[in-house]
Amino acid sequence: MVHPDYQYTPLLIPSITALLSTGLYDSVLASRILGKGALRGGMPKYKYIFNRLLTFSQNILIGEKLSEYHTGYRAFTKEVIESISFQSNSDDFVFDNQMLSQILYKGFKIAEISCPTKYFDDASSINFRRSVKYGLGVLKTSIMHRFQKWGIANYSIYK
Repeated sequence: MVHPDYQYTPLLIPSITALLSTGLYDSVLASRILGKGALRGGMPKYKYIFNRLLTFSQNILIGEKLSEYHTGYRAFTKEVIESISFQSNSDDFVFDNQMLSQILYKGFKIAEISCPTKYFDDASSINFRRSVKYGLGVLKTSIMHRFQKWGIANYSIYK
């Protein structure tokens, strides 16, 4: 899956698919944070700061250690797609984050690969207001993930 905003290079597709084909990983995330690609590519500083804060919060709540959860460049095996109930997810930007939470909840292995990005006026369709909505949705998803793991709640997206 590659977001259609021209931020990500398709040149990484062979590397990403190679990682999946080894059988060592079930999903691959192309991280803008590894290798400092986000800031070098022109990511606005406020987006970078909130990306880092949300990722830090998610790593604590979900119990993982990813460099970022918010990349729009990711790949999955057929087994992953068939195992998660992505149909239960939002139709908005938080869909990607819910999907990643489901993948981690099911115990699939995730690899990350460094990815350069480019930011320009037409590169991102999410404005500040929708970014705030997305951030709140991400925190809600992460709390749901934690509650589901603790057995406090039973959410349909984790079935």
